[in-house]
Amino acid sequence: MRVGRIANTVQLAKASWQVLEADKELLLLPIMSFIATSIVAATFLVPIFVAGGVATQGLNAVGFIIFAVMYVSLAFVTIFFNAALVMAADERLRGGDPTLRSALRGAWRHVGRILPWAIVSATVSVILRVIEERSSMLGRIVASIFGVAWSMATFLVIPVLVMEDVGVVDAVRRSGSLFKQTWGENVAAQVGFGLLGFLAALPAVVLVALSVGAGAGLVGVAIVVGVMWVVTVAVVLASLNGIFQAALYRYAVDGRIPGEYFSHEALSTAFAPRRRPGFTESGI
Repeated sequence: MRVGRIANTVQLAKASWQVLEADKELLLLPIMSFIATSIVAATFLVPIFVAGGVATQGLNAVGFIIFAVMYVSLAFVTIFFNAALVMAADERLRGGDPTLRSALRGAWRHVGRILPWAIVSATVSVILRVIEERSSMLGRIVASIFGVAWSMATFLVIPVLVMEDVGVVDAVRRSGSLFKQTWGENVAAQVGFGLLGFLAALPAVVLVALSVGAGAGLVGVAIVVGVMWVVTVAVVLASLNGIFQAALYRYAVDGRIPGEYFSHEALSTAFAPRRRPGFTESGI
């Protein structure tokens, strides 16, 4: 990643952080998502564990259905709270004053759009995982490449679903179209956000490593502090990512800067079409 792209990612993160400072309650949505996801997972996994686990040589029809419902349920919870976050961020960018209640209510209005996308998203994830586990090295590489491409092409599916109130097929097509038209720095920005998250979580790893060398008595405390730090970073990063999605969608669709937080330079670069060396807009 070039230095210019890193600097642009930092600017986008700062702008997203300013939106988050204006609406700190947005942080509650990733926390609620984590809690709800944990409850859903426990609802399915605890009874299975108590019953003696799952046979290692495959699942029967009932077991397959249970795991399918679990995957869809987990995907639905995650997508639902992401949709609420995107809608709240969009309201703030348009000059409104979103609340936790308005965000959740807005996402609930589109639950009929969110559930089919959860089914599709969970299905694709399971298929890719099966391919990676049962294929050769080449198959795993192909599955990984397809997974990255799918993630990039569907990056704006949630904003499209809740802002335009369209079905899954149209939302995927719309997101893919926006991505193909303006995919240059968009990729760098997404990767950059992940890199920033990694760097922010790195102190927790260093803390645990130093505590191991200092003595066993500090390891437990360091692990607790490290886990809390990583969870905090994950919550903040999820919030920033949702804000970025909302801003990117508005800029792509409306062609103007959403709100007062993002600069024209940052967003225009983040959504600049990729040009091949030696070609101009006319193709010469």
